[in-house]
Amino acid sequence: MNNKSIIELKNLCFAYEQHVALRYITIDIKRGETIALQGDNGCGKSTLLKILNGILFANEGEYLFEGRPITEKSLKDNSFAKYFHQKIGFVFQNADIQLFCGSVEEEIAFGPMQMGLSREEVAKRVDDVIALIGIEHLRNRPPYHLSGGEKRKVAIACILSMNPDVLVLDEPLAGLDKKSRQWLLDFLLQLKKAGKTMIFATHDDNLATLLSDRIIDINERHEIGSIK
Repeated sequence: MNNKSIIELKNLCFAYEQHVALRYITIDIKRGETIALQGDNGCGKSTLLKILNGILFANEGEYLFEGRPITEKSLKDNSFAKYFHQKIGFVFQNADIQLFCGSVEEEIAFGPMQMGLSREEVAKRVDDVIALIGIEHLRNRPPYHLSGGEKRKVAIACILSMNPDVLVLDEPLAGLDKKSRQWLLDFLLQLKKAGKTMIFATHDDNLATLLSDRIIDINERHEIGSIK
């Protein structure tokens, strides 16, 4: 694992009008680490993941990605926003939020096309990710006809096709059957072994223990401890 920080959160606070969702969150994440976020429903886990991905912005505190501040103002710079969104990929808890194209192949190609890659490079990335995740049989199917587990695989494929440095997942095992849960756990363990930086929110203690290097309790705003 690289000892250099990729993400630094310093006294981060966020409120939805009068409801405080996050209060003084400070976390330092090293490149190559896998971090599990835990806590009760409503403690702010999903809110924090959205801040990490530049969907929401903190009311107070600082978020640095590779040493550069992530703010509403900084992401108005189109070139920086493009750079940032290529570096970090978000797999939502509900895969339907991410899927909107007519076929799985088109879905996976969408991100690389937005990056301005050549047709040849886009096609290569689509083929590589489809082979990696083992969804060749889904290539021409409409995403809305897929099962929950299949949709989750396609959502992950869409993010991986952009080759982000950081993968963020919200409740990755939620709603999956036993076979799909095991597949996803094994796949995430492969990514971890390959050195991918991952941050995920989960209520699943088994997933947190098996996958993460550290568990951070958002309720108590403290680190439970290193797992490995």
